[in-house]
Amino acid sequence: MTAVKAYYDGRVFIPESPVVAEINQAAIITILDSHLSLVSQRERLLNLAGSISHEDYLEIEDALLDTEKVTQDDW
Repeated sequence: MTAVKAYYDGRVFIPESPVVAEINQAAIITILDSHLSLVSQRERLLNLAGSISHEDYLEIEDALLDTEKVTQDDW
């Protein structure tokens, strides 16, 4: 048996880490009296997101603008 930390988003339970289980594998869910704070959910999302420098952003933006210059005849 494996323990999995999760939270309920109002519709489904969202695990806090990857879950190794088979489809339709039975599970026991225990509802705790504590609640996750909105800050911890926000922090969890920020940890998943990356960031780039402004200089790198400008370089990517230039590359995207260059792709707009391609026409069907170029293919």
